[in-house]
Amino acid sequence: MRDGTPQRAWHALAVDEVLQSVKADREGLATGEIPHRLERFGRNALEAERATTPLQVLAHQLHHPLIYLLLGAAVVSVVAGHAVDAIVIGGVVVLNTILGAMQEWRADKALEALHRMASPHARVRRDGQIVEVDASEVVPGDILLLETGDRVAADARVLEATDLTVDESALTGESEPVTKAPGVLPEETPLADRTNMVWSSTAVTGGRGLAVVVATGMHTALGKVAARVRETGREQTPLQRRLARLGTVLGVAGIALAGLMFLVGLLKGFDWLEMVLFSVAVAVSAIPEGLPAVISVTLALGVQRMARRHAIIRRLPAVETLGSTTVICSDKTGTITRNEMTVTALWTRRRAYEVTGSGFAPDGEIRATGGGNGDGLDPGAELLLQIGALCNNAGLVQENGAWRVRGTPTEGALVVAARKGGIDLEKLAGERPRLAEVPFSSDRKYMATLHPGKNGGGPVVYVKGAPDRVLAFCTRIVDGGDVRDLTDDDRREIEETIEAFAGRALRVVAGAVREFPGERGDLAEEDVESALTFVGLWGMVDPPRPEAIQAIADAQGAGIRVVMITGDHKATAAAIAHEVGIIGHGEEAITGTELDAMSDEDLARRVQHVGVFARVTPAHKLRILQALKAHGEVVAMTGDGVNDAPALKGADIGVAMGRAGTEVAKESSDMILTDDNFATIVHAVEEGRVIFANLRRVVFFLITTNLGEILTLTAALVVGLPLPLTAIMILWINLVTDGACTIPLGLEPKHRDVLQQPPRPPREGVLNLPVVRRMFLLAPVMAAGTLGLFAYELRTGTVEHAMTVAFAVLASFQWFQALNARASRLSVFSLGLFSNRALWVGIGIAVALQLLVVYTPLGHMLFGTVSLTASDWLKILAVGGSILVVDEVLKALGVHGKRPTLASRGPRAG
Repeated sequence: MRDGTPQRAWHALAVDEVLQSVKADREGLATGEIPHRLERFGRNALEAERATTPLQVLAHQLHHPLIYLLLGAAVVSVVAGHAVDAIVIGGVVVLNTILGAMQEWRADKALEALHRMASPHARVRRDGQIVEVDASEVVPGDILLLETGDRVAADARVLEATDLTVDESALTGESEPVTKAPGVLPEETPLADRTNMVWSSTAVTGGRGLAVVVATGMHTALGKVAARVRETGREQTPLQRRLARLGTVLGVAGIALAGLMFLVGLLKGFDWLEMVLFSVAVAVSAIPEGLPAVISVTLALGVQRMARRHAIIRRLPAVETLGSTTVICSDKTGTITRNEMTVTALWTRRRAYEVTGSGFAPDGEIRATGGGNGDGLDPGAELLLQIGALCNNAGLVQENGAWRVRGTPTEGALVVAARKGGIDLEKLAGERPRLAEVPFSSDRKYMATLHPGKNGGGPVVYVKGAPDRVLAFCTRIVDGGDVRDLTDDDRREIEETIEAFAGRALRVVAGAVREFPGERGDLAEEDVESALTFVGLWGMVDPPRPEAIQAIADAQGAGIRVVMITGDHKATAAAIAHEVGIIGHGEEAITGTELDAMSDEDLARRVQHVGVFARVTPAHKLRILQALKAHGEVVAMTGDGVNDAPALKGADIGVAMGRAGTEVAKESSDMILTDDNFATIVHAVEEGRVIFANLRRVVFFLITTNLGEILTLTAALVVGLPLPLTAIMILWINLVTDGACTIPLGLEPKHRDVLQQPPRPPREGVLNLPVVRRMFLLAPVMAAGTLGLFAYELRTGTVEHAMTVAFAVLASFQWFQALNARASRLSVFSLGLFSNRALWVGIGIAVALQLLVVYTPLGHMLFGTVSLTASDWLKILAVGGSILVVDEVLKALGVHGKRPTLASRGPRAG
């Protein structure tokens, strides 16, 4: 462990002493200093369990009942003097172990890479500039910027705080958020009462603050706990657990069958050693030993594909749930829309204005509606622009010739509008510095800042926020250069203007002021929520993402209903929802106020027919989620704020925004969208369906071929035929031929109709009735074909030749069955024979290895094979290919069932 900062009572030191001790100042560390501190203090991360080594992965592969069986058979062979059999079995064990270890290693590394992609970030001040860094790169002395929704990156001493509250329940057990302040505390103050400290991994629930890092990694309070208690265990998905149970059942049944066949073989006069090896081979056939590794690799590679499409899976069970998703509840701003706000309209009591230009470039002008500049801006419009400039935490910067906003797009749009109105932002901020602040929150729906008044007057509070909230606090109105009482006619006109803006799909923000007599340096909610003077409205456009429109259509085509949940005005939300195809003309939209008036029963009745929920809070989101789930819907819910965490946790798939999302939201989610794009959710659903379908293909292939082998061997004993295969041949087919095809089946590319099918029922397993029926129809074809050709060759040639033919035909059944497994109801020829090139490579490897065993002297010695003729191969391929023909006929006849369609499930509500 690296050095930590000196163990001091940081809470008992003044701010300047703390900064001096960690050799830092409020402007932050110099960038060149960071590598030295990382070298001294180490990365800001808890020490993980020691990484799994390749040797440990190999040892894990050897710890398997199948390996014990094979090694036992090898020992028996050595004792009985059958060295060749022991060598072959040993070779099979080595090959199977190496392949399994490679698959497990690949899966582990893929998932580790994804975990690194989902690692948290922190905003720090370095070289006087605010930068975002990986949380693991935070060092003692860094200045942390804390805002609502942030996860605190390290233990830090508070320097500044504005209504800063932190949820410390994970560390102290205290359920209520703790208010933070920078004052000095007595040295004996217990950890839970140190209100001037913030602790690593706690969550900021409100306000803003500045803090200097004093401890990182294992030297934090959380690190000391972690040193005492290490969490272990690897997450398994429900599917993996179900398939593990299936493997256990099949293994027990296989061992029981092997024991029975051993007894039957002895009674029929077979050599005891031959029957021991034969029984082991039967047990191996029954155990789908490759299944766990193949499932892990298929899941890992699938989530890697999702990551390349901007969806990072944080919890593997989400992959299974994605394919069952029936409803996507999505935010509007930044997910369905671009989140590139541009103010296009201003309104004051005296005049309406249009604002030209687009994006964040401050190029454009503000002119009175109807054309021309008239007499310029009226005093109300000038004041409105000042409110937008001062009551604002965003900054406008030019990087590489492009204008960018540091902060929220909404606040950025207000800054740009102020620049277009001729306001010098730096000069105004210097003349009217901020004295105090009430930060924005999703509950308050407004932000307020306190500034010195003009010309020595009393301080003024500037307010911006949701129009309905701001207007409710107003009793007066700015009318040109005058201020007068706000009348009912004024309210009516303001509300009509809000509706008109919203009907044009504009997001509407209101501005207001309040002057105070005398001096004051603080600001509370009660100062803001009464006696305000209404100034005006901003109308800003946030155009839909073009790809979101197509993605919504794709989702609806896949039987998934899309619901928009937004804090915006009802008319704005409805206009955007109609534009992107979520609702049609006249379809219902519900506001948060209307939700509050509904009982849970009323909401449950209406939720299936509502496409837009507007003016909602995070608490409303949770109610909507619960109502949908009560109808049996499988819900994906998006969120970005700290208060969205309960809904994200409660959803079947919690989806956090990677760019706009808070660290708390990300940690509460199952999936993170790195591009904040609705289309990515639909891509993830598509990939989830593909992954599940591929897992089903692998399971179907493995169990069908294993069942075919067991039927072949059992039938031979029952009808009195010589054993058609040696134990070594069975092991070869089961471990080598099967193994070459399973991973490529897990890589089957998506089929064109993957989003034209309804969602999979969430309780439906991999082995549903159609899959099981198909297995029991095709496995007898393998057994009958192998035994039939074996019996025919016995009458016309030697036993060695007949066994070699049986060996080859059973292997060829696997090759053709791998092609069958690509599609359950569609003809494999409709997919494009070479669309899965990896499968052809796998089949090619299996064929090449089979030819080596049949034609080389070593193969003859180890497996007891003989060389085959071209006519033999014609018969072998004709019989082996019969399983492809039979399956194609069964598909054409609809025996495996017709492909489910949306129509067959009945109309979807809403």
